[in-house]
Amino acid sequence: MMTNSKKTFMSDINVVPLVDVMLVLLIIFMVTAPMMMTGVEVNLPQTKAQSIKTQEDPLILTVNKKGEIFLEEHAMKLEELGTKIETIFKYRRVKELILRADKDIPYGFVINVMAEVKRAGVTKLGMVTEPLD
Repeated sequence: MMTNSKKTFMSDINVVPLVDVMLVLLIIFMVTAPMMMTGVEVNLPQTKAQSIKTQEDPLILTVNKKGEIFLEEHAMKLEELGTKIETIFKYRRVKELILRADKDIPYGFVINVMAEVKRAGVTKLGMVTEPLD
């Protein structure tokens, strides 16, 4: 007895598992992307001030509790801050900088940093705070 059974193979791609895997990967990347952003740890003061609206990404200057100065993520001394900012803003039309200073840092040190920034030619200086609870 011979049976004449013709088995045909399915040549279509099963897309459902592929879509499931891609959606899981998308969710994983969406959740982990904000965690990958690093920064300098600063305990900001709290105020009732409104948020600043900017046209482009401003340069961020951070002063931590130890008195260390960071321009974006790069540590530097107060003496070299002015020349570095001048170089960065040399060809920028909008000279805007945001200062993040720890609330426990002495007021005089923050004023010295602000004076150095203004001497470097920055026209807009914003200060970052946290909203009151």
